[in-house]
Amino acid sequence: MAPHPVVQAIIDLSAGAVGGAACVLTGQPMDTAKVKMQTFPSLYRGFLHCVASTYRQVGMRGLYQGTTPALMANIAENSVLFMSYGFCQQVIRFTAGLDNEAVLSDMQKACAGSVASIFSSLVLCPTELVKCRLQAMYEMEASGKIAGGQNTVWSVVKTVMRTDGPLGFFQGLTTTIAREVPGYFCFFGAYELCRSAFADYMKCDKDDIGVAPIVFSGGFGGACLWLVVYPMDCVKSRIQVMSMTGKQQGFFKTFMTISRTEGVRALYSGLTPTMVRTFPANGALFLGYEASRKLMMKQFDS
Repeated sequence: MAPHPVVQAIIDLSAGAVGGAACVLTGQPMDTAKVKMQTFPSLYRGFLHCVASTYRQVGMRGLYQGTTPALMANIAENSVLFMSYGFCQQVIRFTAGLDNEAVLSDMQKACAGSVASIFSSLVLCPTELVKCRLQAMYEMEASGKIAGGQNTVWSVVKTVMRTDGPLGFFQGLTTTIAREVPGYFCFFGAYELCRSAFADYMKCDKDDIGVAPIVFSGGFGGACLWLVVYPMDCVKSRIQVMSMTGKQQGFFKTFMTISRTEGVRALYSGLTPTMVRTFPANGALFLGYEASRKLMMKQFDS
């Protein structure tokens, strides 16, 4: 027996929260390196140099700067994302004239994920702004762009509220949506296509392919997402961090400034730690989501 739509939404939201927490705990140090390299590409020769420098300057905690807002961001984003993903699948079934229980194609699921990402962007942007600022705090203080003593979640939140008001938390929202919509089409599309390929090869249902194929499929989906949207993510990080100095530019202005003054290569600064991170982090995301969702859905099997 299928659960009530409200119960289904709660299940999807809870499973997304589990997946989001697993994603952060697995990949936070590499995400920190990514943000540092995106914001200050001239400071670091590469991924290993960034990690080693951060460890030498601040210690191990430097690699986990922003973990609290990252957990909040990912739990909030993935809760809303997967809840909206389930809802958007129902909308696609309705618009295509399909039955409520009809199985969607992989491309239809990719479209549902793409639309769902608009809703998740609204909760992701504020928490990711705080996370990015905390991750780049050492460099901003060392370069004299901001005064010291702003390296806690609460101090960043107070600064944003004081200087920009509540709307200040949505700096970079347009870029976040521009990143998420094509990114999550690739993310869910690649994930579902990969699961289908494993199911065909193993001659079983997609839900029964096992742990390793789910982790690989999640990692593959994440890799496809980042390869497509990375320059937009770089611009978003730059906007959110540099807005600390009061110099706020929009997406296109920031994009053109980086391209013209630092070269196109700067838009891909930090791609290595992102690609290293994507397989364990996104594998953990989907494993946490699928396993917890399956467990909760079992309660409604008759």
